Amino acid sequence: MAEQSCLVTNDWICGEYLRSRSQELADATVQHIGITVVSVLIGLAVAFPLALLARRGPRFAAPVLGLTTVLYTVPSLAMFSLLLPLFGLSAALVVTGLVLYSLTILVRNILAGLAAVPQEAKEAARGMGYGPGRLLWEVELPLALPAVMAGLRIATVSTVALTTVGSLVGKGGLGNLIEDALPSFFKAQVLTAAVLCVVLAVVADLLLLGLQRLLTPWTRISGTVEAAPAKTDAGPPAPATVKAG
Repeated sequence: MAEQSCLVTNDWICGEYLRSRSQELADATVQHIGITVVSVLIGLAVAFPLALLARRGPRFAAPVLGLTTVLYTVPSLAMFSLLLPLFGLSAALVVTGLVLYSLTILVRNILAGLAAVPQEAKEAARGMGYGPGRLLWEVELPLALPAVMAGLRIATVSTVALTTVGSLVGKGGLGNLIEDALPSFFKAQVLTAAVLCVVLAVVADLLLLGLQRLLTPWTRISGTVEAAPAKTDAGPPAPATVKAG
């Protein structure tokens, strides 16, 4: 008796599905990546001036942080419904919703990074004749990069997940495959699309982590120096002692 196809038996893991639907999977993955990248880049472009505005004082910080926080609490279905009259059933609808969701993460992390810049570094730059613009771009932003990149990583991973919700309007990348497969409970398609979403999130996070390490080499150097024990001619360092009193 011939062995039945895994598509016929509706198995969770099915190589035949991967072979026969490879182009469909590739198209959905490309759409998912495209929507995610565009959303995160626009979100970063919008969040940066908002963060600069918010750090000017409580009068600006309260409305900016309050608005971005409220937007993040709106359920995705309600968000897309509110945006539907403006953008219709288009990719712009999904991208706009994802941008709004990313703002609370990005704005707060940019603010935290800028606030953590040592005051001595800023005073030294002013003493060397740096104006506000040059101080921001050449001193504050480079020192704030670790916090900014951390926020960018979180926003990117969450956007990869939220992009699937775009399947409500047919622009959800891999989410489209999941939604199409659920009514018939097509196991191989559900599992494959879900695994690809996880893989995209992990790969995006690793790529951004690598970029962060590339842009902030001083963080690795300082960590290495702190971790290395002091070496002396007298032999290995003596164990630490605690002074009583």
